[in-house]
Amino acid sequence: MILRTRNNRSFRSYNFKHQIKRNISSIFRNDNKAQNYSVTRILPYESTKLYKLIADIDSYSTFVPFCKYSKITKRYLPDKNGDRWPAQADLTTGWFAIEEQFTSRIYCIPNSVVEALSGEVETSLTDNELLRCSPHIHSKEKSDNTFQYLRTTWTLKPYQNSNTTATNTKMNVEQQYFKNQTQVSLNIEFKFLNPLYTLMSEGYTPKVARIMIEAFQKRAYDLLREK
Repeated sequence: MILRTRNNRSFRSYNFKHQIKRNISSIFRNDNKAQNYSVTRILPYESTKLYKLIADIDSYSTFVPFCKYSKITKRYLPDKNGDRWPAQADLTTGWFAIEEQFTSRIYCIPNSVVEALSGEVETSLTDNELLRCSPHIHSKEKSDNTFQYLRTTWTLKPYQNSNTTATNTKMNVEQQYFKNQTQVSLNIEFKFLNPLYTLMSEGYTPKVARIMIEAFQKRAYDLLREK
C-alpha cells in the first residue's frame, strides 16, 4: 500500500511537469507569429531629396535608433542619371538583450521605393530597371540567428493638398507650401526564429516603426530644411 502511494505520487508529479512543458511549448508555438507594423508621415521636402536620405545606409548608424553599424557593400550599376544605388549592406542592430549582425539585400526603384530584405523572404520589386541591369547582384540568403526573415520597405510619393475651398490668397500660400510635400510610408515585417524573442519584445516592437520614421523625420529637418 505504501509503495503504491509513492508510485502514484511519482506518476502524478511526472504528469504535472510534462503538462507544464507541453503548455509552455504550446504558448511559444502560438506566439511565434510574423509581425507587421506600418506608419506614414507627410514631410515638407521633395521626394528625390528624401529618397537619397533613405538610401544613404552608410549614415544609419549615426542617427537611426538601434542601429550600431551600417555599411553599403554592393551597389547597382549607374542608372540613367548616373546614380549608383545601394544593393547590399551589412548592419548591426541591438535592443535590450538582442543584438544581431546581418546582411540586407537592397532593392530600389529610384525616388519611389527602398526595400531591404534579410533571411528567407523574396522581394516584391521583381521587375525594375536596376535589377534588369544587374540581374545577378543578389545571392540567396538563409535565415540568420535571430530573424527567420526581415523586410523593411520605404515608399515615397508626392503629396498634394486636396483642400479646394480656401480663398485665393490662402490657396496660393498653401500651394507654395504643399508643392514639395511627400508622403513617406514605412512598413516593417519580420518573424523571429526563437519564439522567446517574440515574447520578450512584444511590448516594444510595435513602437519600432514610429521611432524609426521619427528619426528620419528629424534627419530630414536637420539636412533639408530651408535655412
